[in-house]
Amino acid sequence: MKLALIGGGNIGRFLLQSINKDCLIPNAKIIGLHTRRQEQAKELSREFHAEIFADVESLLKSEADLVIEAATVEAVEEYAASILLSGKDLVVSSVGALADQEFYHCLEEICVLNNTKIHLPSGAIGGLDVLKAAKAIGELDSVAIITRKPPQALPGAPLDGEKVLFEGSAAEAIKLFPKNINVSIILSLAGLGAENTGVKIISDPAVRKNSHTIEAAGSFGKLSLQVENDPMPNNPKTSYLAALSILASLKNRDEIIRVG
Repeated sequence: MKLALIGGGNIGRFLLQSINKDCLIPNAKIIGLHTRRQEQAKELSREFHAEIFADVESLLKSEADLVIEAATVEAVEEYAASILLSGKDLVVSSVGALADQEFYHCLEEICVLNNTKIHLPSGAIGGLDVLKAAKAIGELDSVAIITRKPPQALPGAPLDGEKVLFEGSAAEAIKLFPKNINVSIILSLAGLGAENTGVKIISDPAVRKNSHTIEAAGSFGKLSLQVENDPMPNNPKTSYLAALSILASLKNRDEIIRVG
């Protein structure tokens, strides 16, 4: 499997290390990358033997079968359609871009017409299989997520005490906290949609890690799941589980027997 990468930050470097050096996905290699920071691109290219593409248009002419976005919501908005139109599959890290229903359905139509697929890693949460199972028969009644983070991870959060910064829908949350609430969007896509997924964001100076509590109810019963995320070893601002879930999505793509 030949892969191309957009983004050269912590997650991008992790994927290059895991795939090109540690060979954690058999017969797979990231053959090329694009990042707007040229010095960073040169460093990554030398270290991981991946070709530099000056722009996404040239990347799409490469032999890559699949493109991994590990950059920003803006990168998804700008490049996703052209990637899928080129006949390449796409792994989306910045799932917040898909909170826009018009954009989501546009990409969906492109996939149908071009026989391409979008892969959405589960990110920093779990429990998605339960939601999808209940949703499949129309018997998922409610979904909510409570996110608790240290104030340093939330813009404008007070440092002197616990505070609820937001309470409302996932659709509203992604507009106000675009870099902090990707998890609510992947949850809403698996469940009841962004407008019907409840979100509460709490700033808490007593915690050192991000935690997410998912609560759902339906004909299956009730789900209550708490995930406490460790940061990536080399960067405390990035969830290690989010990076691992992208790697897992790539591994599962070619599995003969899939779980879940």
